[in-house]
Amino acid sequence: MGHFFSKKHQSKVTEQDKAVLQLKTTRDKIRQYQRRSESTLEKDRQLAKQLLRDGRKERAKLLLRKKRFIEEQLKKTDGTLENIERMIQDIEFAQIEMKVVDSLKVGNEALKQVNAMLSIEDVERILDETQEAAEKQREIDALLSGGILTEEDETAVEEELDALIASAVEKQLPDIPTAAQNPEVELPEVPAEKPGEPEKVKEKKQEKVALAAS
Repeated sequence: MGHFFSKKHQSKVTEQDKAVLQLKTTRDKIRQYQRRSESTLEKDRQLAKQLLRDGRKERAKLLLRKKRFIEEQLKKTDGTLENIERMIQDIEFAQIEMKVVDSLKVGNEALKQVNAMLSIEDVERILDETQEAAEKQREIDALLSGGILTEEDETAVEEELDALIASAVEKQLPDIPTAAQNPEVELPEVPAEKPGEPEKVKEKKQEKVALAAS
């Protein structure tokens, strides 16, 4: 069972992957060659100095020729490495572009399926039904809140409310006849206060005037 799942989830190696792997292997070998050559150059340089000190000029010259040849080869390897690195980057970027294109294809197919499921007529029908439902809900809300009134209706309601308030206030006021309403009614005169009159006597007089008025 485990062997089955390991095969199922095993990644597929493409030809581009193999090419990138081969290029990277070659690059690594060239870098190893450069390191070895640089080490050899340093040794030959030191050996050439020693040969010159020993008076072996021809031998030192031979080593310097060898050193020069290796240096020229290293320059070529630098150009080769640059080309390999550029090729690796180009292939890897091309692989990314292929994945992008594949993703766009999958997305395009998914979009086509969605568009096939919803036609223009279906969308228009859904929008119409949604608008009808919204209008019906507004009508229900209006009925529940007391109906829809125009500005003129609202003004009439306010005037009627003011009239009711005025009528209620008028009913609560006592019906006291006044001289203006009934000229024949005469209000009792309030006796003039005498100097030094006690407060209790003053209150008695005021009560009599109030009783007479009522």
